[in-house]
Amino acid sequence: MEFLGSTLTATYAHPKPTPTNFLPAIGTVTSSYKDRFPHYNVTHSLSLPWRPSTYYKVAANSPTLGPYCTRAQKVSESTMLPFVSNRTTLFTRYTPDDWYRSNLTNYQESNTSRHNSESLRVDTSRLIQDKYQQIRKTQADSTQNLGERVNDIGFWKSEIIHELDSMIGETNELTDSKKKLERALMETEAPLQVARECLFHREKRMGIDLVHDEVEAELLTEVDNILCCQERMKLHLDKAVAQLAANRAAQHELEKDLHDKQVAHRIDDKCHHLRNTSDGVSYFRGVERVDATVSVPESWAKFTDDNLLRSQSERAASAKLRDDIQNLLVVTANEMWNQFNKVNLALTNRIAETADAKSKIQVHLAKTLQEIFLTEMTIASIRKAIKDKSAFLKVAQTRLDERTRRPNIELCRDMAQLRLVNEVYEVDDTIQTLQRRLREAEETLQSLVHTKATLEHDLAVKANTLYIDQEKCMGMRKSFPNTLRLVGYC
Repeated sequence: MEFLGSTLTATYAHPKPTPTNFLPAIGTVTSSYKDRFPHYNVTHSLSLPWRPSTYYKVAANSPTLGPYCTRAQKVSESTMLPFVSNRTTLFTRYTPDDWYRSNLTNYQESNTSRHNSESLRVDTSRLIQDKYQQIRKTQADSTQNLGERVNDIGFWKSEIIHELDSMIGETNELTDSKKKLERALMETEAPLQVARECLFHREKRMGIDLVHDEVEAELLTEVDNILCCQERMKLHLDKAVAQLAANRAAQHELEKDLHDKQVAHRIDDKCHHLRNTSDGVSYFRGVERVDATVSVPESWAKFTDDNLLRSQSERAASAKLRDDIQNLLVVTANEMWNQFNKVNLALTNRIAETADAKSKIQVHLAKTLQEIFLTEMTIASIRKAIKDKSAFLKVAQTRLDERTRRPNIELCRDMAQLRLVNEVYEVDDTIQTLQRRLREAEETLQSLVHTKATLEHDLAVKANTLYIDQEKCMGMRKSFPNTLRLVGYC
């Protein structure tokens, strides 16, 4: 890894500016120029482009043969010996000012480079400190957020634990109420069996005494009342079972949420206490790009709040159901006890009425004979009416049959056709009604005949009835379950 203070990084960060007048060292130019200079004698013509006046001055001399050779030799010696110095002077293009200016340029470039390097070092140091402070602040904010998150989880944990304890207590109380209801339901079987036994024994009454009297009505009412109480108990029992299931479901959700909160609390608390020097700190490349979250703080809090609200709602419903069960047990016990007393009172009155009925057998027999005569007259009138209506039915059906022979398009469903069909239905309905009424009248007549035969033996029948009501029914109804057993406490 390269350091910021290296020459390569500094040059890359701040490229060296190109000077406008770059002049290489004179010594370097001279030496390089000497290296390029030929080591053989150069003719005079090589200096002509640089000093053309010399050429013209030489050419202006009048050549003479005598002095020519001597002068040529002198010129040759005088020009060839200092040639290297002259050529150097000719090829050197810089002045002392250029030399000083070049040095000043180098000094300025050195100062600029050093100044840039120093600025880079200072900026880098400041950057490192700023970034360090920023990262520390970011980590402190993250630690604070984790601490707040741990506190939030701890708050919801305490709320869940409190609600869970309340739900468990409510579930236990509802279970006790359910057991009481089951015991009370079992206790209703005995009164129901007694009422049914009374009805069964009273079915053995003979003749006219086999009537739907007040005793039977009260017994049926008692049976219906007990069955109704049992139905209500079973309904509340089913509600209790369903409510217990709902309570356990809410409790399960709370326990599951509590378990998740405990795991999250442990993880976040561990993250909250992690420091740069902690064990287990490592790199996990790309973990910041993995978004495995399934909720936001609002939905997270709403989830637990919904669970708490659901549990509270279920607890309220459970408490209300317990109150309803308790009220039901009291109400059903009172209803059954009151109906039990009503049946006993009706049965006592019926026994007295049966004893009094013995003196009125003749009166009833006369009335029965009169009713038999009237019923026979009614039956005869019904049969005559049925016979008269048969003629109307025959005519209507004959007309319909004849109209079925109309050809082709003449088979029209006109008003006459509709009216004939309605007439057939109307007459047939009338006949059916009369026939039903005839059957009812015949049954009534048969009942009257049977009643007549029964009245003739009514003394024996009354004795049998008194035995059933007084000995059998009243003997079984001397005891009744107490209220505590009916409300499920025993």
